[in-house]
Amino acid sequence: MAGLSAPEDTITAISTPPGEGGIGIVRLSGPEAAAIAHEVFASSRGRDIRDPRAGRVFHGAIVDEDGPIDEVLVHVMRAPHSYTREDVVEINCHGGNGPLHAVLELVLTRGARLAAPGEFTKRAFLNGRIDLVQAEAVIDRIRAQTQAGLRAASAAAGGVLSTTLHALASTLADAQARIEAAVDFPEEDLPEFVDPALRGSLEEALARMRALLATARQGRLYREGARAAIAGRPNVGKSSLFNALLRDARAIVTSAPGTTRDTLEEVITIEGAPVRLTDTAGLREADGEAERIGVDRARRALEEADIVILVLDASEPPRPDEEALGAEVAKLDTPAVLALNKSDLAPGAPAPPWGAEFDAVCRVSATEGTGLDGLEQALGRLLLGSEGAVSYGQGLITRAHQQDSLRRAAEALERLLGNFEASPEFLSLDLREAQHALGEITGETTPDAVLDRIFSSFCIGK
Repeated sequence: MAGLSAPEDTITAISTPPGEGGIGIVRLSGPEAAAIAHEVFASSRGRDIRDPRAGRVFHGAIVDEDGPIDEVLVHVMRAPHSYTREDVVEINCHGGNGPLHAVLELVLTRGARLAAPGEFTKRAFLNGRIDLVQAEAVIDRIRAQTQAGLRAASAAAGGVLSTTLHALASTLADAQARIEAAVDFPEEDLPEFVDPALRGSLEEALARMRALLATARQGRLYREGARAAIAGRPNVGKSSLFNALLRDARAIVTSAPGTTRDTLEEVITIEGAPVRLTDTAGLREADGEAERIGVDRARRALEEADIVILVLDASEPPRPDEEALGAEVAKLDTPAVLALNKSDLAPGAPAPPWGAEFDAVCRVSATEGTGLDGLEQALGRLLLGSEGAVSYGQGLITRAHQQDSLRRAAEALERLLGNFEASPEFLSLDLREAQHALGEITGETTPDAVLDRIFSSFCIGK
């Protein structure tokens, strides 16, 4: 596992968010967790938390040389039946900065070390409780913004993707054994090792890799979300559409053009994916410094967006400056939707000829709330692809490094199959490369520097 060994010291951290609450938790993990907690805990019933026969939940107080600090409940989870597979003690205090930091400082003076970000989960990984895919799914669960994102993270944490990857690795390992046997015993009177059955097995593995790679866009969208920018000239109803999609009056709407001088952002859910929706200033020749800054920010939002919604007023004939704006959006090489707003005032108004350059044309009325479902469906189709949302049960590639490693594994397998009649020694090289790339995803061959970077992105206490 990348050459890392399981640690031997005891770590501690506050595992609940900062601020006030009913409960706050100070967590310890390591061989001395129970002993350190025993030094600062006075059981209300005189029980010794170091004794496995005494139970797992204890009531009492945390005390120092001056007396009690806080009334607490202490949960003791003994190795290997804990999150880290080490002895773990969780001290449930009153949830405020005062009690939590007082308890934390006290256990630090008794020999615990302050945990690094993600170190509890890293220990679970190093101790073999979870693989790297499941470890990364932990932080994805914490950061999930939608139910779909949470379900995808929960499926990964439960081992759905890991099971698929380990099955692929097993297929490659079996193939490696057959190919190496062909290298070691070329003249022996033995059955042929590199045969059509082996080729068929590897072709099936390659097909499964490609199918998994096809989930990368959806997986990363569920985890990271997307950015959608609403653009258009002033007074076409951009802010009204922004509010309508939010189902909330977030942006100020007036009949005067140029009301929006800055970008406004809120998150909506499209096909289960979090989409950060940006309402921008009207794009025109700026009248004054404030509007110029707003227009500059609007254009920057368009450049950074994953999808653009260009809004036209369907009740008015298209203007030349809107055709220029349409051409500007088309140059962005970003999926774009043309939204014909105020369609209730002109239900039969056609889209302008240059609207054919857009990926979708939707007729909506922001004030009446009509056409919004069609617009959201168009956005979902462009973001998720024609195949739509994928099943949580088949496993999703959610991170760039997973996609890169799986792509390299597939490319190595493609080379092998393209040269299947070559010497077994050459086939073995490509197969080893594919195995190594798969191992990078599960953590078996991941470089230490990559592991450190992954776990450092976690919050302290997890």
